[in-house]
Amino acid sequence: MWKRMLKSYDYSLIAAFLILCLFGLMMIYSASSVTAVQRYELDSSYFFNKQKWHVIAAFFIFAIVSLFPYKRYKAKRFLLLITLGMFLTLFLLFLFGSVSNNAQSWFQLGTRSIQPSEFSKLVIIIYMAAVFSKKQKNINSLNNSIAPPVIVLFLVCFLVAIEPDFGTAAIILFIGLTIILSSGIKMKKLAKFALLLAIFGVILSPLFIWQKDNILSEERMSRVTSYLDPFKYEEDDGYHLVNSYLAIGSGGLTGLGLGQSVQKLGYLPEPHTDFIMAVIAEELGVFGAFITIGGLAFIVLRGLRTSMKCSDPFGAMLAVGISSMIGIQSFINLGGVSGVIPITGVPLPFISYGGSSLILLSISMGILVNISMHTKYEKNYKS
Repeated sequence: MWKRMLKSYDYSLIAAFLILCLFGLMMIYSASSVTAVQRYELDSSYFFNKQKWHVIAAFFIFAIVSLFPYKRYKAKRFLLLITLGMFLTLFLLFLFGSVSNNAQSWFQLGTRSIQPSEFSKLVIIIYMAAVFSKKQKNINSLNNSIAPPVIVLFLVCFLVAIEPDFGTAAIILFIGLTIILSSGIKMKKLAKFALLLAIFGVILSPLFIWQKDNILSEERMSRVTSYLDPFKYEEDDGYHLVNSYLAIGSGGLTGLGLGQSVQKLGYLPEPHTDFIMAVIAEELGVFGAFITIGGLAFIVLRGLRTSMKCSDPFGAMLAVGISSMIGIQSFINLGGVSGVIPITGVPLPFISYGGSSLILLSISMGILVNISMHTKYEKNYKS
């Protein structure tokens, strides 16, 4: 049995995950060396050494999760535990959370920090996939099947948005909508529910008008104005995007060479996190961009392919949710770096520096690989 299961694993998906993580580790060393010395007066390999342990932990967690049967995540006790845990940690952030980049999104544990909203993405995926898969017979019931998970989704988005972390809240919202669209609900029912949400939004509009100055603050609106015309504000709010353009443009086809980025020398903000793709394009050119975008696209498409082959509704929606999470987050990061959409501060999956994001992704990839394995195993040996 074990030999058959091992043969059923998607080793191309595993290889893509490992390659992206190691490639990201290499680029973090290159992108962060100057920032560590100039800004924080630390050793040039400080961020590399921390991320190295994040990668080791991620590989270990991935190996364990990929062996754990994904269908057990559907158990009622497990769903109740992770859902209540998610809400509890998001509420506790307002009491004990630490502030970073104007957002109270972190728990500080000594020298380590954890971002609960990152893990909320996966909790929402598991919760919504489990709820919709259990209610397939009555999937078009507005009150019993559609409303409860949608209410949970919007409540989580609201708690994350008021940290404030609009980038992560948007990712969670789009992940949830993707699962809803793949759940089998008829479009007529979705249209009716969308109309009810629109009416609800109109009712709450006075609250939005009352808090307009807080919601649409000058700092948040500056991201939009600098996105529309970054060169007009290149000395102020457009500084980030202009330097990202310079990094990407100077890389050309072949790049300036590994470690030879000019923009990371204090010009490009957060070169090892939000703008690491700009450093990759500057140092490795189109080749580096192809490795990064190609690897991410392969994982997303492979995950969607797994969802289409999986006969279990829970597994199929899990695969859709995980694939959409990686795809949406990649688009938001790459779109911000290239000026396609406003900058949100979302990290690039597998590549950017950060422990919480990488651990979340390793768990998600472990689940995706396990779904793929079970789908192939059942097709080849149980049919």
